[in-house]
Amino acid sequence: MTETIKKDKLVEITYEVVDRKTGDVFSTIEYPLNYVHGTESVLAPEVTAELEGGEVGDVIEVPIDCDTLYGPRDESLVFTDHIDNVPEEYREIGMTITMENAKGEPKNFIVTRFDDKSLTIDGNNPLCGREVIFKLEVLSIRDANEEEIALGGKADNNPELEDILNA
Repeated sequence: MTETIKKDKLVEITYEVVDRKTGDVFSTIEYPLNYVHGTESVLAPEVTAELEGGEVGDVIEVPIDCDTLYGPRDESLVFTDHIDNVPEEYREIGMTITMENAKGEPKNFIVTRFDDKSLTIDGNNPLCGREVIFKLEVLSIRDANEEEIALGGKADNNPELEDILNA
């Protein structure tokens, strides 16, 4: 009998995030992700709802409006400064810079552009304002044990560095 995705099943997937308009791939995961279906999950509820009833080998595409997940784009979170005011270690596209507001709350900004004169950082989520497709492939499904149900995923999900080096 073929396993299907339902409550208390440990599911292993890979996925990529694709721009709906251009087809550009924004991100892919390097290692498979696992979760216990029906528990608090790292996946959006829209995604887990689409996975329900899926089987190994299924490729499921879930359209997501990122404004729903991350809120609308806020141009007040985009700052440009003279390049001389920016330390050299931050002069790299894609670099994440963490800053604090007046209350001491951290906020991540990403370097989106720089040239000989200026550098621009953006505090919006990179997917903000986009419509994307989460393209998921189901790799495996099995009954989760009690520990996995409590954790929401595999207990050994983060191997120790020593284990990796000794493999």
